[in-house]
Amino acid sequence: MPRSVVNVYLRGHREPGAGALARLAAAAGLQLELGERKSPVDPYRAGRILVEVLELAEALPFRPKPELSYPRLPDRVKKGGGNR
Repeated sequence: MPRSVVNVYLRGHREPGAGALARLAAAAGLQLELGERKSPVDPYRAGRILVEVLELAEALPFRPKPELSYPRLPDRVKKGGGNR
């Protein structure tokens, strides 16, 4: 495998396929094995927490401001820009 290809993988500009990854591992003296992987997060617990957060967000008061607290962009452009 050309060094330029390896450099592209190392910089994160491209991801190797399964075959290329196996060749890279073999060149480093490693062997790839596939196995079952458990999720690092319990999906049921994460779902319950998400529901609690959304319920809390709905309970918080929300009052939209009737007017913008800054000038509209077209008005600002007509006046000659901003602070530079």
